[in-house]
Amino acid sequence: MDKQKIYVLGHKNPDTDSICAAISYAELKKRRGFNAVAGRLGELNRETAFVLNYFGVAAPELVETVKKQVSDLSIDVTPSISPEIPVKTTWTIMKNSNVKSLPVVDENEKLVGVVTLSNITEKYMDVLDNRIIAASKTTLQNIAETIHAEIISGSSEDFHTTGQVMILAADPQQMADFVEKGDIIISGNRQESVIPAIEIGANCVILTCCHEADQSIIDRAEEFDCILMTTEADTFTTARLINQSIPIGYVMSTENIVKFDMDDFVDEVRETMMKTRFRSYPVVDGSNRVLGFISRYHVISQHKKQVILVDHNEMSQTAPGIEEAEILEIIDHHRLGDLQTNSPMLFNNEPVGSTCTIIANMYFNSGIRPPAKIAGLMCSAILSDTLRFQSPTCTYLDRITAEKLAEIADIQIDAYAMSMFKAGSSLKGRSPRDILNEDFKVFELHRGKIGISQVYTIDMESIIEIEEPMIQEMLAYCTDGQFDLLLLLVTDVLNQGSELFFAGEMKEVIGRAFNVQPLEYRVFLPGVVSRKKQVLPGIVNALETIG
Repeated sequence: MDKQKIYVLGHKNPDTDSICAAISYAELKKRRGFNAVAGRLGELNRETAFVLNYFGVAAPELVETVKKQVSDLSIDVTPSISPEIPVKTTWTIMKNSNVKSLPVVDENEKLVGVVTLSNITEKYMDVLDNRIIAASKTTLQNIAETIHAEIISGSSEDFHTTGQVMILAADPQQMADFVEKGDIIISGNRQESVIPAIEIGANCVILTCCHEADQSIIDRAEEFDCILMTTEADTFTTARLINQSIPIGYVMSTENIVKFDMDDFVDEVRETMMKTRFRSYPVVDGSNRVLGFISRYHVISQHKKQVILVDHNEMSQTAPGIEEAEILEIIDHHRLGDLQTNSPMLFNNEPVGSTCTIIANMYFNSGIRPPAKIAGLMCSAILSDTLRFQSPTCTYLDRITAEKLAEIADIQIDAYAMSMFKAGSSLKGRSPRDILNEDFKVFELHRGKIGISQVYTIDMESIIEIEEPMIQEMLAYCTDGQFDLLLLLVTDVLNQGSELFFAGEMKEVIGRAFNVQPLEYRVFLPGVVSRKKQVLPGIVNALETIG
């Protein structure tokens, strides 16, 4: 049995630490025998894109939700059939495959109908029209295949039957009272009966219990353009089987088909199943191609999606649908958030500058040397989150870990860090919304809802160009997102300080939080470079002092 997939996910609006932590920890879990895959909850920023490109690592797959979907179920893969195949063949396929439903598809493998055992039995048992062969547009080949017959004379081009099937038992002198032009005649190999039927205009004659047709019958059939077939089956068996030659397209259900897509949520699927009560349901892709079938037992028996969260532990920062997933682990370096779990799990939270510092030491403590490109990713994350060891969040463990990783990845820390910051720090040509969303985190505090965004730059002069549109964007953002306070921290990588833009009804708290006299919407904070260790604690402390 395949091992259940485990998604390793960083936070929304991912930064370099979030993405690199997800990739690196997924790799470690794979080495320990788990089916782990890295995911991301947003688009890459420029710095992270530079890092992945530098080390030749593909971006993690985008995960839009961790709610259980049809794609998480072990669906039954069933054979597809075309609408032209006979009922008898369909029945045989169902019996051999041990299924009670089959998808019917066109030449492009797209779903056109569904056939069930009930469809077949209801139609077969309810046959009162002895012209169903014509009504269903049954092909000559279907008839021959179903009754195991050999075509002796004529071809598909000659098959123009009215569909009426007659077992020839009448007196040859009274044949005209029973046989009509275009009929299908079932008879033994008796020329005294068969030839009159051919002369009346029978379109197809089936000789039963017949190894070899009488030559006079063959000659007469060719003369009157009558199709002649022989079968070793007896007359009763032939008559019983011939209606099973009708194409399954005549029997299948084509209206009100309930089908599901791979992206459909299981809770919605379950609700639909309760309302419709079919035995099974087709699953299709975006092009309406059949992927398989699901039944109630699929929905009931499947486990939740399994996830590991890195670089965050707050509801507002994690994947949609997390309440329906099973959180196996959390590896983080931030304050405790509001995530809750239904069962115990591994929670590794350490006061270091980067999540990748924790993960790298999990490699080392396990005696596993990370591959060079994984070491490069983790080193990049540490350099990014600690601003090349200049952030107050940086610890001795961050520094020595980064140095060890840099040696494995064969990079020079100072030169590489400057290239990385330069690639991701330019603000020119970027929209205010893009800048604000690059590394944006939401904090639900007891006094209100706060959003804090942080970007890094080595070109602080570019702030002048974005100041006015950025303020307008933040005011609109406050209204649209119902934020009580919105902050944008533009951090100077070289000179270790940040320009703080702010908006919202609680903006008066800024002066108290940082002991400054701000302008209406901005203030420069020398030495302030950490959202986690300097900005958020200052805001929280200031709010607590307000009566």
